[in-house]
Amino acid sequence: MQMKFWPFNREQRKTDPSWNALADRGASSISGQFVDAKSAESISTVFGCVQALSESVACLPLHVYQRTQDERVRADDYPLARVLRQPNPNQSGLSFRESMTASVLLHGNAYARIESNGAGEITGLHPIDPKTVTIVELASGRYAYDVAGSTAVARLLDDEIFHLADRCDLGSIVGKSRITVARETLGLGLALRNHGSSTFANGAQPGGILTVDNGPKALTSEQQSDLRDAWNSRHSGSGNAGRVAVLSGNMKYQQVGMSLDDAQWVASQQFSVEEICRIFRVPPTMVGDLRHGSYSNTAELGSQFVRYSLARWIAMWEAEITRQLLGPLARRKYLAEHSVEGLLRGNPEARADFYAKAIASGWMTVDEVRRLENLPRMENAQE
Repeated sequence: MQMKFWPFNREQRKTDPSWNALADRGASSISGQFVDAKSAESISTVFGCVQALSESVACLPLHVYQRTQDERVRADDYPLARVLRQPNPNQSGLSFRESMTASVLLHGNAYARIESNGAGEITGLHPIDPKTVTIVELASGRYAYDVAGSTAVARLLDDEIFHLADRCDLGSIVGKSRITVARETLGLGLALRNHGSSTFANGAQPGGILTVDNGPKALTSEQQSDLRDAWNSRHSGSGNAGRVAVLSGNMKYQQVGMSLDDAQWVASQQFSVEEICRIFRVPPTMVGDLRHGSYSNTAELGSQFVRYSLARWIAMWEAEITRQLLGPLARRKYLAEHSVEGLLRGNPEARADFYAKAIASGWMTVDEVRRLENLPRMENAQE
């Protein structure tokens, strides 16, 4: 039996084209690594890129504004504004936007069920695991979202769900997962990480072959095993790397394996970091790769992160809130917008310079600046 959130008649399917999140199914890459959203996020660079984008977007203040004839004012008491501050009992606005943005980055899509009251006002947004959602097209041309539960499937229509999507193919509303598109690059990253871990865990340092000139009498299997165990106990593992080996009698050591540097493993790791950063359009300096960063260009790299990385996600949130959470009439009077001044919080000098220029140019007043800084209104403030 199909479970329904609302007891209204549903439209019948015209066709049954459905899309599942390929990243959630996962697949093996040429490198032999199984790549899905979970395994990809275990790569530190992927995790760093996702955190850099999702945390930065979530930390920006998001307000609902009402348009008037001459200006626009914050509408903090508007029902949608209250929902954006706390979408559901378990999440703040910050944690909701962070988790939804991360879901889009990893899965290509993020979903939340829209809760409404009898008056049609939105009262809550409840996240849905993207792995449980299948999208189908109805005969009317509308889309429905089938959400698989533990015992049944619930169908939500497109006005009952808030959907954020990464870049879509023409004619589709389903976002393309970056994990799926870049599976080979991420598979290489997993292979390099696993190779390095395995080498450090299992490789003898120094590594090679031990030979013993024991005359006509060969070593027994037990003697070979004892010698190997004794050697590995002294030189195997990262904790024993670089220890001095003392050879006695007629024992000789011959190195046969290349070191990680000889195999250009480090260079490959660095290349993998840059490749993954390209996938998410995040400067490598934002994930701790400072090879191309310096004191002189740090500010410019941060500015590029805002313009070329964050701007797309900020615009996506604002556009989809307006399209999906504001009705046609409400859109004429209200809009949702981030306060990008929040990006200056960690740089007091830049913030002071920004405010000084804004006041001097006449497009902000002293009291407007003080309000942004959570300071009380100044009596007789000079406009």
